[in-house]
Amino acid sequence: MTPKGEESRADSLSDRITGALVGAAVGDALGGPVEGYSPDQIAERHGGRVHGVVGPWNGEAWRTARPIAPYHKGDGHVTDDTLMTHALVRVYARVRDHLDAYAVADHLVPDLMTTPRWIPELESEALPLHRIFLAEKWLVARLHYGHVDPREAGVGNIVNCGAAMYMAPVGLVNAANPAGAHAEALDVAGAHQSSYGREAAGVFAAAVAAACSPGATPESVVTACLELAKDGTRAAIEAVCEVASAYSDFESALAPLRKAVAPYDTVGPDYRAPSLGARRPSRLHSIEELPVALGMLLVAGGDYRQAVLGSVNYGRDCDSIATMAGALAGALGSPVPEEWSKTVAEASRLDLWEPARTLSEVTAEIFQRDVHRRRTHEQLFTALGGTVCSA
Repeated sequence: MTPKGEESRADSLSDRITGALVGAAVGDALGGPVEGYSPDQIAERHGGRVHGVVGPWNGEAWRTARPIAPYHKGDGHVTDDTLMTHALVRVYARVRDHLDAYAVADHLVPDLMTTPRWIPELESEALPLHRIFLAEKWLVARLHYGHVDPREAGVGNIVNCGAAMYMAPVGLVNAANPAGAHAEALDVAGAHQSSYGREAAGVFAAAVAAACSPGATPESVVTACLELAKDGTRAAIEAVCEVASAYSDFESALAPLRKAVAPYDTVGPDYRAPSLGARRPSRLHSIEELPVALGMLLVAGGDYRQAVLGSVNYGRDCDSIATMAGALAGALGSPVPEEWSKTVAEASRLDLWEPARTLSEVTAEIFQRDVHRRRTHEQLFTALGGTVCSA
């Protein structure tokens, strides 16, 4: 199935990797300026729905206006979702193999702490550590200062989408292997999150891997998620996607999707004033962002533009929702609008395509290592008297 709206141009894995990473960054940038608000507030502020890149919520007062200051969210600036995604790509470029929680401690944390980079929202070079949210600073506190076992470092952190939002590279490295992506992302995310936050990271990576499969559709991506997801994460995805399947335009789906995910979302109705039970470990709950991103992907029929705009206008944590929906639609092959990608790249002063080139090279290397490891195992298993099927 070709995503509706525009003919797919994803003819190879490198095309899908590019679509996913560029698509995630553009979704992030479009969602940033309206993050934290409701669909009604967004429509009132912008005189209707957002249809592309918009300026900061508080206009020229962005430097001092709370609660966003001092970040310049808007005008095509990517946020921490993209900064963390690109950082994880750099870790893959150094390790050049599958990652685990120890790779986070040995490579991701030093990258965040020691190397100044251009931070679009700060309009200056700074350590990424100075931009990332407190849930991501937890990585540094626990792993660098606390010397905690990396596999357990995520325990105690607030449970949110912090790990899931940057797991697209794990799915791309494991393209067409959702189970492998799920397992690797759970290991990587163990250094950052626990409970349903960690599970969401695994399921999002699996969704991206599934979207890279030849002939993948939004429906096949959701099916792959449901086969792997556990507990509240699975229940929330099932509930939201069942509702989403009845809609074909995001405007009419905004309220129903929120209603469907609300029983599983611990944050509560007031996004900026979470409930007392928010972000605590639970087997009954789910982050909001992943189920809604999958729902918007279904509503849009896989079309990038509609999936991202639906996610942006949903509000709440819409930069992360649009990051996930953008990665999935891009991996499915729906083209990222050039007018958006060029604007975001120029405004953010980032080469959005370089991480994709790097990850494409690394993914090919990792696959060759996987093949060698698999064949070695087959030879050893056969030598033990086991039977290896040829078909």
